[in-house]
Amino acid sequence: MPIYAYRCDECGFAKDVLQKMSDPVLTVCPSCGQPAFKKQLTAAGFQLKGTGWYATDFRGGKAPATGTASGPVEKPAPAAASEGASAPAPAAKPAAPASDKS
Repeated sequence: MPIYAYRCDECGFAKDVLQKMSDPVLTVCPSCGQPAFKKQLTAAGFQLKGTGWYATDFRGGKAPATGTASGPVEKPAPAAASEGASAPAPAAKPAAPASDKS
């Protein structure tokens, strides 16, 4: 059950009330009895849990490993090929199958 903050506009009395969401809104101040008791707008007091929702998931600057791949994995280029070459090397063409007509 959520906790709601209430405050009286007449006397300033404030109280946090544990209520069901379906319970009616309180209007009568328990301190002075005036119908000026109003629900206050407060920040949400919950934290979402689960993958991607933890507060510490992305503090290190990189996403946690999930163990599943979402696309093709690229292999790193060999160190010798990347040194001194400013343009990428052309892709090798597949060899045509040899046909033997005997």
